[in-house]
Amino acid sequence: MMRFGYLLILLFFFGCASYHQVNQDFHHEFRNGDLHQALEILGDNENVGSGRNRFLFYADKGLLLSILGRYEESNSYFEKAFLYGEDFQKNYVAEAATYLTNPNLKAYGGEDHEHLFVLYYKALNFLKLRKPSEALVECRRLNIRLQQLNDKYSSGNKFQRDAFIHTLMGVIYQSTKDYNNAFIAYRNAVEVYEEDYSEMFGMNIPDQLKIDLLNTAAWMGFNDELQFYKEKFSMQDYSPSVPTASLVFFWHNGLVPVKGEWSINFIMEQRENNWIVFNNPEMGLSFPFQVDGDNDRRNLTNLEVFRVAFPRYLERPVFYESGILESAGGQYKLELLEDVNKVAFYSLNQRMMLEFGKGLLRAALKKTTEHTIRREDERLGALVGLINAVTEKADTRNWQTLPHSISYARIPMERGNNTVELKLSPGHGAPATYTFKYEPAAGETLFHTFSSLESGYPRY
Repeated sequence: MMRFGYLLILLFFFGCASYHQVNQDFHHEFRNGDLHQALEILGDNENVGSGRNRFLFYADKGLLLSILGRYEESNSYFEKAFLYGEDFQKNYVAEAATYLTNPNLKAYGGEDHEHLFVLYYKALNFLKLRKPSEALVECRRLNIRLQQLNDKYSSGNKFQRDAFIHTLMGVIYQSTKDYNNAFIAYRNAVEVYEEDYSEMFGMNIPDQLKIDLLNTAAWMGFNDELQFYKEKFSMQDYSPSVPTASLVFFWHNGLVPVKGEWSINFIMEQRENNWIVFNNPEMGLSFPFQVDGDNDRRNLTNLEVFRVAFPRYLERPVFYESGILESAGGQYKLELLEDVNKVAFYSLNQRMMLEFGKGLLRAALKKTTEHTIRREDERLGALVGLINAVTEKADTRNWQTLPHSISYARIPMERGNNTVELKLSPGHGAPATYTFKYEPAAGETLFHTFSSLESGYPRY
């Protein structure tokens, strides 16, 4: 009976296409900028939203609706993605099945950074709807998420603090004139850029963040802190000022990497006391496992070779390399806030040892099952061995509509009509220019996002 149950699991797997296979047309139209057609295609695949890929469906639809300016609808899908992440429970039947096939059978819960971006987009949607109180709710949720990341990881070199998210919280607090909390958020962001981002991602503190930190310190009367950071940033001559109004402009450039697959061959060696060791001499990798007993040990032949598949990210290079904003005779550089591409690579790399362990356990269990069936039926066992090889795949799901990077600038504005030009420079050729009009009230902070979806093909 065991062999027939195993074959049923394999047949079930073969009948299941991946989320990205089902939505290839959607991603094609999205990358080409035909957003209305992309939305129509996604709507036709609404049934995907009730399956094991519902997080990706909610996140993709929320992001697409946000770019189209349908902020209320967008937030309804982002809320679904958020709640799914909060309530995510492992399906242990599907979890067990992944060790006999591959991890695509289980529900996709989302990467750590993907959950942060759900709340980032929700907050921005509320800000563009001029609902700062609701945006602050998302700020608090973001703070809780960051605390959860901090509790989740104990190693100091792991991605557990997000400078970009702290900066965003500061920007939102500042827009509501809560300068005390804005100062705290900016100070936290500066600390993370200095202690984490400089080493992990090679990023520096944006100049605008330094200015915002000095301004909020001055407006709160924190004179000691003001002098400390002036010296720290070598900005002793800076004089804080209060603009009539302002615009915070976020530039979403390119697209995040896609997950692909790579595989490694391991040689299994049996040791004493029911220990087996998987070795890859070329890469210097060695993973010991203890099997349950002599029966499992007999089902594994010494010096067998296993091919094990693991996920990897493939970068999609950006088309535009830099951008500036021009307004009222002034120029404002769009400064890098978050390199989402590097965050994705780093987040996956920091858990690769876990991926190795799970992949090798999966390979050992599949091979044990194959040998057990071979003892009953040699031909059926050989078929299972072939199917095992075919079904050995990595989980290549990720939120592919996120931007490659996020940059920003703050522009002072006057009350009434203001014109802003965005100039984006590619590696080769003339810059692209876009013109925007804004009419802020006195003391108001407006928010705008611009998405450049142009990107290169995945790069190995």
